[in-house]
Amino acid sequence: MSAALPLPPDDRPHPPDPASDVPATLLDRLRCIRETVSAEAEAIGRAAEMLGPPAVRAAELSAECAGNVVITGVGKAGLVGQKLVATLASTGTPAHFLHPTEAVHGDFGRVKSDDLVWALSNSGRSEEVTRIASQLRRQGAGLISFTADVDNPLAEVADCKVVFGRHSEACPHGLAPTASTAVMMAVGDAVALLASRLRRFTPRDFARFHPGGALGRKLCKVGQMMRPLAACRIANERVTIRECMISCSMTGRRSGAVMLTNDQGVLTGIFTDSDLARLLESRCEDALDQPIEGKMTTEPHRTGPDALLSDVVALFGQLQISELPVVGVDGKPMGMVDITDLIAVGELDEGDDRDGRSTLPFAP
Repeated sequence: MSAALPLPPDDRPHPPDPASDVPATLLDRLRCIRETVSAEAEAIGRAAEMLGPPAVRAAELSAECAGNVVITGVGKAGLVGQKLVATLASTGTPAHFLHPTEAVHGDFGRVKSDDLVWALSNSGRSEEVTRIASQLRRQGAGLISFTADVDNPLAEVADCKVVFGRHSEACPHGLAPTASTAVMMAVGDAVALLASRLRRFTPRDFARFHPGGALGRKLCKVGQMMRPLAACRIANERVTIRECMISCSMTGRRSGAVMLTNDQGVLTGIFTDSDLARLLESRCEDALDQPIEGKMTTEPHRTGPDALLSDVVALFGQLQISELPVVGVDGKPMGMVDITDLIAVGELDEGDDRDGRSTLPFAP
């Protein structure tokens, strides 16, 4: 049998080996993740520099809208639109999403004459969106387009054209919408938040729309979270420290402070467990049988029941305190906010350095 002849070299092009493009080590994979985030961040930065007066006008029209902002888009732009609906609705601008396919099957009826339409499409050429754009403009109070450029069918029919530029996708193949959708969402958020400011939307308004969970607690009023007066220690300022400690003894979780009042029931001072410890450490036992008004902190900081809990949390950090009396307009105690309660509901950690800043003035 003759020996086998060697095969000729294969000059045909081979498809790339998928495994060759897979990052091999943890550092390689972490680098890929960081590069993707950086690419999207850089795209948002470039888009921010491109935005001009039309973006401001879009926010003004949204703030002036007497009806709803109706957002439409398809594919990834549609998903971005649904998130922007949530941003608008939670910051004072009523909004809902209209799927362009459902619109031509009866959902056009959801668009009223006082509604403003946001139409999202990176290319401005999405067939499902462009075919309904003109009717949306006629049926509503106006149409705002959000597109990469102004030379497209969607922008041509819009009353206001927000342009955010074309950006290379962070996808390694340059295909999956990544940077473009990050830019679209950031620009939409920016317009929505300016509209919110123009509507003079306040933290208290925000609290009404976010009653649940940790965010709802931060934005609730102090009166909803404070310890009621029945669960607080309170005494007349003229009793002795010893009498105060005996009469204010409580079972269960107690506040680390006693609120002191005058004969009219108005808050005049506060005496904490730390104050008592300092007296004992300095061997001032004689002070225990003297009026507590001589050792209390006079005119202590206090807050009202309508203040936001988030401001109280920040105040705890500013003043490095652990208890805050809650008083009514007459100056009489209504309850107490204790740091242990904030820890219990997750508003502060045990080791929290409490370095936030209150946005409201809390003064004695």
